[in-house]
Parts: sequence; C-alpha cells; structure tokens
Amino acid sequence: MKKLALYSIFTLFVGFGVKAQDCETLVKDCEEILKGKQKNFISDGQVYTAFLDREKAEFKTTFFGGTTYRIAATAGTDDEYVIFTVKDLQGTVLFSNRKYKNSNYWDFKVPRTIPVIIETELDMDKKITGCAVMMIGFKR
Repeated sequence: MKKLALYSIFTLFVGFGVKAQDCETLVKDCEEILKGKQKNFISDGQVYTAFLDREKAEFKTTFFGGTTYRIAATAGTDDEYVIFTVKDLQGTVLFSNRKYKNSNYWDFKVPRTIPVIIETELDMDKKITGCAVMMIGFKR
C-alpha cells in the first residue's frame, strides 16, 4: 500500500515537472517570436502562461496610445496552435489571429489608451491540451 501511495505521489510530481519544463521552453520560444528577426521589440516584462485543456485563458492589460505593440504567442514550435483574441471591455473584438491562420504574432499601433481583455485558447483542430505562452512587447 505504501509503495502504491509513493508511486502515485512520484507520478504526480513528475507530471507537474514535465508541464513546467514544457512551459519554460515555450517561454524562450515566445521571447524569440516577440523580439523578431530584427530584434526591434522588447517585452513589457510580463509572461502570460496557462495550461489549457479545452478551455480559454483570459488576461487583462492596457495598451497606451501612440505605442506600437507586438503580441506573441506559442504552444509549440511546429505549428500555430494558439488563437488569441483582443477585445475591449464591452466585448467587441478588436483583433483575432484566427482570421490569419493563427499567426504567432501581431504588430499594431493604438491611437488612444485602451484597456483590453486578451483571450487565449488552443486551436482544437491542432492541439487539445498543453501550455500556452503569450508575451506583449513594444517597439524600440
């Protein structure tokens, strides 16, 4: 009985360790996407991470007028798994990468300061469960 309990605890911790390690790798990948080939975007310092299983994660932030931003997202290096949707506080969709084959980044400039909600989810046709990482940066 003790062996079964120890095995269960070990399996649980190893499972969490694998998920955490997967997310850490994805953070590095997301940083590269955020910076871009010309390295002209820098992070705002936040890393938005969620382990998704047929669900959405929601993040709130504020975009400041006159600033050029980049949103970068990844859940794996082989395909564009993450769908992200930017909405205003009334729920109006301002942008969704779903219309752009789940592109792993979007560059945009906001004319005025606006608080937004960003929803992230996995494209269920490509990946059902896993870690999703999103970062926001601004142009140097």
